[in-house]
Amino acid sequence: MLYGRNSVFERLKTNPQTIRKIFLQDNFNVSHIERLIEENSIPSERLPHQGLERIKHAKDLQGIVASVDKFKYVPFDDLLNFSKDRQLTFIFLDRINDPHNLGVIIRTAACFGRLAVIIPKFEACEVNETVQHVASGGENYAPISIVTNLSDAIIDAKASGYWILGTVIADDSKDINKVDFPFPLGIVLGSEGKGIRHGLQKYLDIKVRIPMNGAKLSFNVNIACAILCHEISKQRTDVNMSIIL
Repeated sequence: MLYGRNSVFERLKTNPQTIRKIFLQDNFNVSHIERLIEENSIPSERLPHQGLERIKHAKDLQGIVASVDKFKYVPFDDLLNFSKDRQLTFIFLDRINDPHNLGVIIRTAACFGRLAVIIPKFEACEVNETVQHVASGGENYAPISIVTNLSDAIIDAKASGYWILGTVIADDSKDINKVDFPFPLGIVLGSEGKGIRHGLQKYLDIKVRIPMNGAKLSFNVNIACAILCHEISKQRTDVNMSIIL
C-alpha cells in the first residue's frame, strides 16, 4: 500500500501501470491527482476516514492510499552496464536498518539525479511501504538495487572502473572539501552508530570525513549522504564543463 499525496502523485506520473486501485477519503479534493486517476483509468473508491484507516493504518495518509505492485529492484549488473554518457554514481549502504533513513537517502538520490542506491539483502531495511512514503516518490527516479553480498558488488564496481569512497573517522581520512572526486564513483555509507564494517573498508580507495566546527556530535547517515551527494553533483558538473571547454 502506497500512501500520501506526493507518493501517489509521483507514481501516477511515472508508473501508473503499477497501480491497481486507489482509495480516496470522501472529502479528498486534489484536482491534479484526480485528473491523473481518470486519465489512466485506474479504479478508485471513496471511503470515510475510518474506512481508509482500515485499508492502511498509518500516520499521514493525507486522504489517499493506493494498492500497487510489489516494488521491483534493478539488477546490479544492469546498473554496471549503463553506457558512459549515462554512468551513475553508486551509493552503497552498509546495514541501514531505519526505514526513514533509507527513504530520505532515496529521495536525496532522486533530487540530485544520476545516483543509484545499492542495499544488501541481509541485515538491512528493504524498500517497504514506510520507505516509499518517506521517499515521497523518489523511488520512481533513482534506481535501487538489492544485492546478496555488498562486498562482491563493490568488487564488481571496482572491476568496471569505479573508484570507491567512504566516510571513515581515521587519521588518514581527508577533508571532503579538499578532495577531487574521481569518476565513475561509488560511495559507501555505514550503519547508524556503527559506521562502515572493517571488511568493507579495505575496498575503499579514498577515505573522507565531513568537517564539523560545532559540537562534537555526528551527522545522521541521511544528512551525511546529502552532503556527499551535493559535493558529487557539484564536482561532476565541473568535470563535464571542463570536458566541454
